Amino acid sequence: MSEPLDAPSPYTTPPSSGPPSSGPPSSGPPSAGRLTAPGFAALKASGGKLTMVTAYDYALARWADEAGVEGVLVGDSLSMVVQGRENTLHVTLDEMIYHAEMVGRAVEHALVVVDMPFPSFHLGKHKAIENAGRILKKTRCQAVKLEGGVDQADTIAALTSAGIPVMAHCGLRPQNVHQLGGYKVHRDEEQLLADAMAAQSAGAFAMVLECIPSAAAQRITSEVRIPTIGIGAGAACDGQVLVINDLLGITSGYVPRFVKAYADLKTEIHASVKHFISDVRDGQFPNAEHGYE
Repeated sequence: MSEPLDAPSPYTTPPSSGPPSSGPPSSGPPSAGRLTAPGFAALKASGGKLTMVTAYDYALARWADEAGVEGVLVGDSLSMVVQGRENTLHVTLDEMIYHAEMVGRAVEHALVVVDMPFPSFHLGKHKAIENAGRILKKTRCQAVKLEGGVDQADTIAALTSAGIPVMAHCGLRPQNVHQLGGYKVHRDEEQLLADAMAAQSAGAFAMVLECIPSAAAQRITSEVRIPTIGIGAGAACDGQVLVINDLLGITSGYVPRFVKAYADLKTEIHASVKHFISDVRDGQFPNAEHGYE
């Protein structure tokens, strides 16, 4: 790896002058620049907990970034959350790029990672590089995420060799839902560790651990050098990720056990729309202050 020309920084631009912060990485947005993939990876050594949200549009991604998360993931879960489909398999690469482009424009501080949808990285290494390259060229996003460990090590290595940062995804792989027969907790600790080690050796800068026992996640986190981001994987991971719709309480339908809703905006939305309907029907909206002379 080449040496930086200046003092190392986890951000794409040096921070502005001022007193240094003594808080953990998640204490707020950086003073300047966007967090890079190497900078994100380096935060593991700080001992603070990393935070990520999955977001799909400009407004929610921007507000999450302003709140101070270290990472924003444009997830293929948009197939379910945004499009209302039964799994993640339906979303296309073009649709991922469409959403990633708006999220990339919204975020000014956090690292932005984009899921590679099925089967964009299953068609050989050259096709994976081509598809990941399209994502980075057409958006302001900085890295891709793909599901896999041992089985995708060659692809991860090819992408990183091409200069494309990769976040791996081990444990439950939603793109394998038909092969798995559903969404299930993965308990084979040795296979999980092998996947994590293979992803790290191939050059991944971080990894998501989904729906695995807390003890397995703790072991993996202690044995790998790169950050682990948990979702349904216990508190020992280096960080946590939640879908912002779940976090805000605006998810329709089933909500997984690992979700914690920090608001009930669905109720607020229902009440606000009903208030609007009532005002219109009763002649209370619009009134003079909402019109023009």
